[in-house]
Amino acid sequence: MSTTIIRGPEAGPQRSWRHWLTGRPLSTAEAPHQTISKKVGLAVFASDALSSTAYATDEILLVLAGAGAAAYAFSLPIAIAIIILLVIVTVSYEQTIHAYPGGGGAYIVARDNLGESPAQVAGAALLTDYILTVAVSISSGVAQITSAFPALLEYRVEIALGFIAFMTLINLRGVKESGLAFAVPTYFFLAATLLTIGVGYYQFFTGTLGSVTGVEPMHEALQGLSAFLILRAFSSGCTALTGVEAISNGITAFKEPRSRNAGITLIWMTAILSTMFFSITFLAQQAGAVASHEQTVFSQIGAVIYGAGSLPYLALLGSTTLILVMAANTAYADFPRLAALAAGDGFLPKQLTYRGSRLVFSYGIIVLAAVAALLVMVFQAQTSALIPLYAIGVFLSFTLSQGGMAIRWWRSRTLKPGETVQGIGSVLHHEPKWKLKMAINGFGSVMSFVVMIIFAVTKFESGAWIIVILIPSLVFVFFQIHNHYRALAKKLSLDTFGAPARVRRNRVVLPIGGVHRGTLHALNYARSLSDDVTAVHVALDEGEEAKLRAKWETWGDGVRLVLIPSPYRALIEPMIQYIREVAAQRQIGDMLTVVVPEFLPEKPWQNILHMQTVFFLRLGLLGLRNIVIIEVPYHGDAA
Repeated sequence: MSTTIIRGPEAGPQRSWRHWLTGRPLSTAEAPHQTISKKVGLAVFASDALSSTAYATDEILLVLAGAGAAAYAFSLPIAIAIIILLVIVTVSYEQTIHAYPGGGGAYIVARDNLGESPAQVAGAALLTDYILTVAVSISSGVAQITSAFPALLEYRVEIALGFIAFMTLINLRGVKESGLAFAVPTYFFLAATLLTIGVGYYQFFTGTLGSVTGVEPMHEALQGLSAFLILRAFSSGCTALTGVEAISNGITAFKEPRSRNAGITLIWMTAILSTMFFSITFLAQQAGAVASHEQTVFSQIGAVIYGAGSLPYLALLGSTTLILVMAANTAYADFPRLAALAAGDGFLPKQLTYRGSRLVFSYGIIVLAAVAALLVMVFQAQTSALIPLYAIGVFLSFTLSQGGMAIRWWRSRTLKPGETVQGIGSVLHHEPKWKLKMAINGFGSVMSFVVMIIFAVTKFESGAWIIVILIPSLVFVFFQIHNHYRALAKKLSLDTFGAPARVRRNRVVLPIGGVHRGTLHALNYARSLSDDVTAVHVALDEGEEAKLRAKWETWGDGVRLVLIPSPYRALIEPMIQYIREVAAQRQIGDMLTVVVPEFLPEKPWQNILHMQTVFFLRLGLLGLRNIVIIEVPYHGDAA
């Protein structure tokens, strides 16, 4: 006869103030309806990459300025080299999307083909990058505002924190809602930027393109133009590639056919990004834009083409600010998903796998926001201070992802048509073009590795050393978490467990601070557990002790009372010492239960007016086996 009882599904949750903020709760069955189209997917997953055009050219010029204004001529060749690298990486990730339709990007590819350690390195790199994406994007968006309104410069940290709070709230409402909300700003930015580029090209070809004036250039000690300086500028400009992997991580968010829709969105993104990055760099060179901490390249170009302070100029900077803020949405979409994958594998806290009321990984979103906000405060929302930390993780994940794909194609060479091998994250099958695909991914991996090394060397003293230390440290922490979960699973396993030992005797200790209704309520409960009950009181005052003994004789119902004098007025410590002594006397099969009367006031804030005895007892008895601590609440309004 079955002992399992299955009830009907739970009733819908009651309305609360949280639903006004995050929206009505969604049932698990509604998950398939929360997927997004290619157009919305471009806004959700490509906003990070597209927004990088707002600061990638700035970063190139900031480095080249060290060799004087003449070195700005190298900005366009550097941009072209970066675009070529972008195309290589895009082709590689397009293959990843179709090979791993379940998403997960570099983490899943590395786990499937390279092993646990490389997978955790990829995970640490990506998680770090997503946090920096929020900090950099928000800070850069605030820089656009302060370029147009210099009076707000001293409030940039507060403005950045406000944007992070806003992004967090919107994303807690769900992927679909955040995508729809951010689609308008993304396409507004694309329209404004492409219009500016079009007008800029028209003015250039008609000879009416003006020059940048009135901008205070950055003053730095001049150094000779060298290969090292060019490499530094190249590595800084490679921030334009950040976010390229986002679509491969979030394939499951797309409508069916997922891989096809995600692949098309990736190609759209690369085409738009390449066009805008090249054009902005070209127009900046032709208009004589300079490296400046006070005014961005977008602001300088907009002022030349439209006139500073004009409506189109303000619209351009407004759209740029919006897309930079929205770019953080890419991290909000991918960080929680990746954290949930790593947590599901046991390398991060299991709480990160929890989906909130809106079917999003709420804890992951909150962790991302908190750490990004901390970075903004520490680095005072300075984009140039955050950039050196930014791209190492990106290119490390590129390297591992493409290297893993190359190994995947190498493994497929031995399979015959129709033969398959089930992997951890995908199914490996015969691939007739394995040599070509392996060459593409292998080349992409080598190029990504070279860029990563260039970035690490050229930006090491500027702050990249932090990431060089942080990523291995995170991997160490991940494995410590994993080892804990594995050890716990082994201890809890029933595979080699016989019949559980029955409790022969249950001794109950009842700590009391006085004799009142709450004490008697807990005493009745304690006697329902066992006949072996001992009440314990720590006596701080002889007069109060005599009164308590008299009351206990009347109300204690014959239960023994142990009094512990405390001449030094310690309260919790003597109680813990007594419980430990009783625990040390137990025999095999004995259980010790501590029943604690706990008064619950009518209003939550009133809790601070009462001793939190249970908390301190749990802390003091931590590590002791076969001890149960039970809190018996007594409500203030009880009859």
